[in-house]
Amino acid sequence: MRLKDELKGWGFTQGAESLNGRLAMIAFTTAIIVELLTGHGFLQFLQLI
Repeated sequence: MRLKDELKGWGFTQGAESLNGRLAMIAFTTAIIVELLTGHGFLQFLQLI
């Protein structure tokens, strides 16, 4: 069971999923704000399309 102890804290843990969700909410909110302020979509703002 040594391998299990080495990987403890990695992968789909509750903390990792909470952080991922929070970062996704921040990114989505930022994209909406950029679109409202500039009148262009987020990808257009970054000149990717």
